[in-house]
Amino acid sequence: MKFKNLNIIAPIIEAIDLAGYKGATEIQQKAIPVILGGNDIIGCAQTGTGKTASFAIPMLQLLEQQPITKKYIRALVLVPTRELAIQVATNFETYSKKLALKHLAVFGGVSQEMQINKLKKNIDILIATPGRLLDLIATKNVSLSNIEILVLDEADRMLDMGFAKDVKKILSTIPAKRQTLFFSATMPPEIRKLAQDMVINPVEINVAPVSSTAQTIQQLAYFVERDEKFNLLLTILDDSKIQRLLVFTRTKYGADKLTKRLQKSGIFAAAIHGNKSQNARQKALNDFKNNTIKVLIATDIAARGIDIDELSHVVNYELPNIPETYVHRIGRTGRAGMQGVAISFCEQEERKDFKNIQKLIGANVITIQTN
Repeated sequence: MKFKNLNIIAPIIEAIDLAGYKGATEIQQKAIPVILGGNDIIGCAQTGTGKTASFAIPMLQLLEQQPITKKYIRALVLVPTRELAIQVATNFETYSKKLALKHLAVFGGVSQEMQINKLKKNIDILIATPGRLLDLIATKNVSLSNIEILVLDEADRMLDMGFAKDVKKILSTIPAKRQTLFFSATMPPEIRKLAQDMVINPVEINVAPVSSTAQTIQQLAYFVERDEKFNLLLTILDDSKIQRLLVFTRTKYGADKLTKRLQKSGIFAAAIHGNKSQNARQKALNDFKNNTIKVLIATDIAARGIDIDELSHVVNYELPNIPETYVHRIGRTGRAGMQGVAISFCEQEERKDFKNIQKLIGANVITIQTN
């Protein structure tokens, strides 16, 4: 379906066309009309389905069509990580090119002073991580008393990271009369309870449950000994078709160790994880997007905040012990209808994790013996 068939205003359509979007995804087709109608929603959609556009586009339209004379923060998007905050802000930048609305992302790991100065410039939409937002509220540099639209994005990740109390504190500062858009990749009971406490008469939208992986992703698994993983990775990197490779490890230590080994082998690589400063994480991500480095090694905390166009290959250097995490990891490739390849290295100790992943996704993963 074309975006113009969703009753989106001309300035946003122009911006979407400039961005090269061909058509609306399923979550966008379902969510945009509901949000434009002023309804609360509970949306369950896995990463890579176009979820950010499904709430950002109608939010911009609603705010644009209801102008105000006095400027204040009218919409809040809560996200769990710095990377996701930056990704969401980039999306808003794309869709609002023809509008006068202003947005800002605030998150920890960088100076508050710069963010505070930007907050003074009549921000309409605030994208924030919970910890930094509470700091700004406590110092009276942010007021949420005029919020009209609230988005909770990646709610399951928010709870996984221990932000439940922070979210409730933030909710206490926001008007009860508002439009609430609640998104999560999974919907276990505790997430559903949180959603029901936030929304009023919501429309529920379910797209591509977390147990499913995109049809555009070819999945391969190499049964390999632990001490042969690195050589296998080097072999994969010899493929001329692979210009960039995203590699996942379980631990920060493992990510740093792998990065050093690749660098010693003459391969441009960088790691991105929670122990890195915000500037270091953003530089690594930008260098990867710009092809300055060939390999980006990431831990799971960064998995949902990495949004890279035309990423053809993802490698699970170490399998996750939570099956749903596998889906989020490989969802970095095969996005927006493009083809992708997800390669997993499975050592003997990881066979049980591999079986649990197969049970969850119900898909045929091509297995390859290396010995």
